[in-house]
Amino acid sequence: MLRIFKDKKKFAILFFIVLLIDIMVKIYCPVVPYRYISKPPVLILLILYYYFNNKALYKSNFSWVMLSLFCFLVGDILVITHTNIYFLGASLVFYTFAKLFISFRFSHKSDFNVGRLIPFSIVIFIYTVILISYVYDTLGNFFVPIIISYFISLLLCQFTYLRKGVVDRKSYLSAFYGMVIYMLSEGIMVIKTFKADVPLQDFCIMFFYGTGVYLIVNGIIIEKRIEPKTVF
Repeated sequence: MLRIFKDKKKFAILFFIVLLIDIMVKIYCPVVPYRYISKPPVLILLILYYYFNNKALYKSNFSWVMLSLFCFLVGDILVITHTNIYFLGASLVFYTFAKLFISFRFSHKSDFNVGRLIPFSIVIFIYTVILISYVYDTLGNFFVPIIISYFISLLLCQFTYLRKGVVDRKSYLSAFYGMVIYMLSEGIMVIKTFKADVPLQDFCIMFFYGTGVYLIVNGIIIEKRIEPKTVF
């Protein structure tokens, strides 16, 4: 069994099979008890995948990722009953902390080009403003939590983007695309929950979410730091 987690291609096949099973359960089966059986394995697989392939140079980096994945796992379990306002609120808290912990993992002390960051920040800021404006009138008491959660998403986007030139290209692109896909899932989930139904929403939310988190974790696992060039 350990070989599957060490073999990245075999693990990817296993992960997406489990993810698609959960999506089918979500679409075609009653929530209780089937989603509580099918959903947790998606994140448990990612936790084991990271644990067995972790090569973090610093113990804190390992801790941030594990804390993030466990928060995603708890958030996944709570959001199954998202029609309950308390479970929905609690899941939002755990997802927010999950993104914050990944932000800590992606932070670095290397120099970065502020000019390159500004256009990207403007794009994701406009996306967030449009999304929040669209659902604003139906957020009610969730307005502040949603704003905080999306602020952390913006922060994570920026830290993910700033890994460019600090880590190798494959790791950077895996995590960056994962973050973009994750935000698509997050946006569809917000619209579905607070505003209106979206075509293929159940499939898109879970597939984009699972794929996004997988790509982020994979990007961390395959990460290779690029040593800064010196003039001496």
